Amino acid sequence: ENFNPSQKYPVIFVLHGAGERGNNNESQLVHGGKLFLKDDVRKNFPAIVIFPQCPKDSYWANVSIAPNEQGKRTFNFLEGGKPTKAMHALQNMVKDFLKKPFVNKEHVYIGGLSMGGMGTYELLRRKRNTFAAAFAICGGDNTNNIEKYKKVPLWIFHGGKDDIVDPAFSIAISERLKT
Repeated sequence: ENFNPSQKYPVIFVLHGAGERGNNNESQLVHGGKLFLKDDVRKNFPAIVIFPQCPKDSYWANVSIAPNEQGKRTFNFLEGGKPTKAMHALQNMVKDFLKKPFVNKEHVYIGGLSMGGMGTYELLRRKRNTFAAAFAICGGDNTNNIEKYKKVPLWIFHGGKDDIVDPAFSIAISERLKT
């Protein structure tokens, strides 16, 4: 609101979960989008908030997913590896935004939910000197990747009863960051 191109603004990239993938440029706003439209938030925290959308056939993070015997998903987070198609596009989007004269490069943030939390960790390690801070909600990562982003202030949230993404992933990351 009241964007002024001669000012510098913080930028927040918010990554959605697997259920919001597609190409309609709307589904990715389901969780969290309305928060950033609240008058008091816009007035008190002017920022550029970007909700990119991952295509249906891709994933933010390098993770293999398979069903287990109980019909739930198992996640195998890769160490390193090439970025997915969506991550590659996201990296380019971040790079392009950082060239804008109205972006405060000292205040660039990343966060996400579920698949987006996984993508948050992946983007942190791929662009490790880019983000001032990050948040991951119900995410996961290979703990061997943590060394690459351990200096970035990180808020980790995960519900203890999550039956899609095991809270043990967030606990393992949190514990490893403490060492």
